[in-house]
Amino acid sequence: MWRSVAARSSRASLSAKAAHNFGATQNPKVLSSKTLVPLAQSSHFPARSPPCQNPRFFSQVSEDLSYSDTAEPPPPPFSEAENDDAQMDGFAPGDGVDGVSEQLGSGEIGELGEEEEEVHEIDVEKLEGLLSLLHSSADGSLESSFRDLDLTLHEEFVVRVLETPLIVGENLIRFFKWGLKEKPEFRVNKQILDALVIAMCGEVVTKKDMYSLWDLVKGVGEKEGSLLNVDILNVLMSSFSKLGEGKAALEVLNKFDDFECVPSADSYYFAIEGLCKSSEFDFAKSVSEKMIGARSSPDAEKVGRIVSWFCKAGMAKEAHSVYLLLKEEKQCRPRSSVQFLIRSLSREDENVKLALDLLEDIDGEVRKYAIKPFSAVVQWLCRIKDVDGARKLLLEMTKKGPPPGNAVFNSVINGYSKAGDIQDAIEMMKLMESRGLKPDVFTYTVIMSGYAKGGQMEEACNILSEAKKKHAKLTPVTYHTLISSFCKLEQFDKALELFHEMKDYGVQPTTDEYNKLIQSLCLKALDWETSEKLLEEMKDSGLYLNGITRGLIRAVKELQTEKVETEKIVAEA
Repeated sequence: MWRSVAARSSRASLSAKAAHNFGATQNPKVLSSKTLVPLAQSSHFPARSPPCQNPRFFSQVSEDLSYSDTAEPPPPPFSEAENDDAQMDGFAPGDGVDGVSEQLGSGEIGELGEEEEEVHEIDVEKLEGLLSLLHSSADGSLESSFRDLDLTLHEEFVVRVLETPLIVGENLIRFFKWGLKEKPEFRVNKQILDALVIAMCGEVVTKKDMYSLWDLVKGVGEKEGSLLNVDILNVLMSSFSKLGEGKAALEVLNKFDDFECVPSADSYYFAIEGLCKSSEFDFAKSVSEKMIGARSSPDAEKVGRIVSWFCKAGMAKEAHSVYLLLKEEKQCRPRSSVQFLIRSLSREDENVKLALDLLEDIDGEVRKYAIKPFSAVVQWLCRIKDVDGARKLLLEMTKKGPPPGNAVFNSVINGYSKAGDIQDAIEMMKLMESRGLKPDVFTYTVIMSGYAKGGQMEEACNILSEAKKKHAKLTPVTYHTLISSFCKLEQFDKALELFHEMKDYGVQPTTDEYNKLIQSLCLKALDWETSEKLLEEMKDSGLYLNGITRGLIRAVKELQTEKVETEKIVAEA
């Protein structure tokens, strides 16, 4: 049902709609008809919260979805005296909407001008009939059923339908399309479009419904782009992102220019989120570049998520660029993501320096416990052979934190040992001990390896003796380092001595150890007899020697036997 109210006033700037709302607030007994119900009240169908107050949809979209383009401005504040006069002069006791209409129409409030505004009431019977249809399962006769209801689709009626919970999404889209096609009086405005998007983008929404909604909104926007705004487009992008439809979210973002909207930081974020969820990382990278170019940074929590997604995808450098945008905007940086980013950058040689620079962003109390990112940078500096840089960082850690442990010292000691700088390695081990840390087996092993590579076997054996004093159990690598070096120097007696000593320090020789020693004995010493003894030891230990090495023992044995016989024949002759 329709109702016309003429509003005229020379004393106040109160619009007809605002005056109607004010009158309804002052006197709740607004209705006398049983078939009419105001928009804000219905016992059968509880209304949704206004879109801008519904946190379920906008907690991740924006702090506030404004409807200032469609809503009337609020009435000017009354003083206490003015309020009393207004009620006495303008609203008689017991008057409802009808009373307000009569007084506005007769000019008792004053002349406002010749503008008239229509305020519509809702036919409850038709509303209930329509909602009953919309709550049912969709079928082919739905549009004809709409037609049978003889509906009048004014704004209040449509918004009330859209704000009713639990309507089947497909039905809502069909109703909306039917109204646009069949009802000339139905005009889409911002309030209706916003209500439709929010009604559809709930906690439970299907991909099919989202694509249908986007097609509808896109069509409306292409005819009249001014109806769309950034907040509503962000709601669409957020829903596509949650569904893992990254390319659909990107399509929405690409339409911003057509709708004369400027993407916000959240617009870029939702596109990146959806693309990362659908593993479209190349597209996500492109969007992040646009975001950086626009100098539009999301909040720290969202940047932290982007950084994590990019790092997990092996895009540490791209993650670093997004992080720098947040830093340049002087926003708070996500601490956990910074540390994850540093470790990710450290894994790639060309990015280690970037990781080193980022360590400066870890300060205060947080730095005391950030051992993982600092350790990662030290380790990878050694890997790219910048051992002096690693040492410098280690010394800085001893002064400012986080306190370095055995792993950090061992990285630097190993770096110096591989480079042949044994004295520097020894100095680092002494610094390690001065801080109350106990060199472990790995520490001794890498120093022994450094000495052995330089042919300093006496010094290497001295380190082994020190290691045996400090540790009751050593490792196969510890012995293998020296055994291999003695074999290269063809000092097989010392190699065999260490080989049999292994068991005394908790190390059981493996098949690989036997194999390498036997090959050295056969190829360099031609000692098949010792090799056969080692082969018998293997059998007793339940180990099996491969056929190639077994054949090598037989070949050397035959060769040596033949040589002895030849020498014997020559001697007899």
